[in-house]
Amino acid sequence: MSAGFHKSLMRRLADRAGLWFCIFVLVSPAIFFFLWMISLSLKTEIDNIEWPPIFIPPAPTLANFVQVFAENNFGKYLLNSILVTGGATLAGLMLGIPAGYGLAKMKATKLAGVIMIARMTPALSFLIPLFIAFQWLGLINSIWALVITHLVITVPIIVWVMMGTFEGLPQDLEDAALIDGATLWQSFRLIAVPLARPGIVVATILSFIFSWNNFVFGVVLGGKETRTLPVAVYNVLTFEQLAWGPLAAAAMLVMAPVLIVTIIAQRQIVVGLTAGGLKD
Repeated sequence: MSAGFHKSLMRRLADRAGLWFCIFVLVSPAIFFFLWMISLSLKTEIDNIEWPPIFIPPAPTLANFVQVFAENNFGKYLLNSILVTGGATLAGLMLGIPAGYGLAKMKATKLAGVIMIARMTPALSFLIPLFIAFQWLGLINSIWALVITHLVITVPIIVWVMMGTFEGLPQDLEDAALIDGATLWQSFRLIAVPLARPGIVVATILSFIFSWNNFVFGVVLGGKETRTLPVAVYNVLTFEQLAWGPLAAAAMLVMAPVLIVTIIAQRQIVVGLTAGGLKD
C-alpha cells in the first residue's frame, strides 16, 4: 500500500513539474521581451547601445515617453484609438448581443459559422471595396470610417461569444417569464442579458483587444489627423530616426491600455470562459 501510494505521489509530482516546465518554456520568452522593452523605454540612447547590453537601467528616466508625446503627437493618436476602439466596441455590443441571442434561440450554428467567416477573412480583402465606398461617401481619413470598418472585427467576435453564452443559460427562467406575460424583448433584456454578464465582459475585452491592435485599416483608411496608435508607432519606426528608447516607449503606450484592461478584468474573463463564453 505504501509503495503504491509513494509511486502515485511521485507520478503526480512529475506531472506537475512537467506542466510547470512547459508553462515556463512557453511564457518565459514573452515575459523576457516584455521586460526588455520596459528596460529600453527607461534608458537613455547611450545606455541602449552599450555592449554588453545593460538590462537594468542604471538611471531610469521617463525622457523617452516625454519625447514620444512631444515630437510625435501621441496624445492625439491615443485619443483617436480610444474613439475608434470604444466606438467600434460599443456599436459591436449593440449589434452583436441581440444577434447572438437570436442565433442561440434559433440554434443557427451554421449561420454563426458564416458570420465568423468575416473574422477569419484577411483584412486586406475588405480594403478595396471599403475604400471605394468611403471615398464615395466622403468619409476617407475620418474617425467614422475607422469605426465602421472596425465593426468587421468586433461584431463577429461578439456574436460568436454571446451565442455560446446564451446557449448555456437555463431556459426555464425565460420560459417562466414568458408564461407570466413577459414579451420576448423583456425576457431578453431583464433575464438573459443580466445572466450573460460574464460572457458580455469576455466579448467586450476580446473585441477591444483586437480592435485596438488593428493596423491595416488604420494605415489605409486613416489620415494624418485620424491615425491610431499602431499606425503612429509604424511611422516612428519607418520615417523617424531609429531610436530604441522612444520606439520602446511608443510600443509600451500601445500595449498599456490592453494590459491594464486585462489585469483589471481577469477574474471576469475566467468566469466568462468557464461559464460557456467561448465555444469549442
